[in-house]
Amino acid sequence: MIERALTLDFLAEARNFVLIGANGLGKTMIAKTIAHAAILAGHSVLFRTVSDLLADLDRDTPSLRRKFRFYARPALLCLDEVGYLSYDAHAADLLFEIINRRYERNSTLLTTNRAFKDGNTVFPNATCIAALLDRLTHHADITLIEGTSYRVRESELEAAARKQKPARSPHAR
Repeated sequence: MIERALTLDFLAEARNFVLIGANGLGKTMIAKTIAHAAILAGHSVLFRTVSDLLADLDRDTPSLRRKFRFYARPALLCLDEVGYLSYDAHAADLLFEIINRRYERNSTLLTTNRAFKDGNTVFPNATCIAALLDRLTHHADITLIEGTSYRVRESELEAAARKQKPARSPHAR
């Protein structure tokens, strides 16, 4: 699925691409690689963490319509780290508005560490969450990434390497 996404076929069809997996499995790197390929192919791309996007939308209410148009415009909008933090119903409404404006017009690439059934833990008490997920997944390629966090593996390798090194004398130079 990831190799197919790198062909960028999903952009021509205004399909979405969703990467689901635990922390440290490379979702952000994959999203950045796809975004880079899209830029090289001449597509407009915007990459934001969902927390940055929501903070931007919540910051200046008078220009909210202009910001909605700004986020609806790129051929590919990458929303990274959905599910890492919890948000209120207002934040869910803002994200719904972005997804709704892009629906069947432009592609959205989303990375998340949560299954869709856990949407209410990310946006507790949000009435629009079902509609948001419905539009996001209607025309979407959804990829589940499984494995062990590369950060955990790297820490384990570093710890093992430290154990194998002979201790240096504090007086050695």
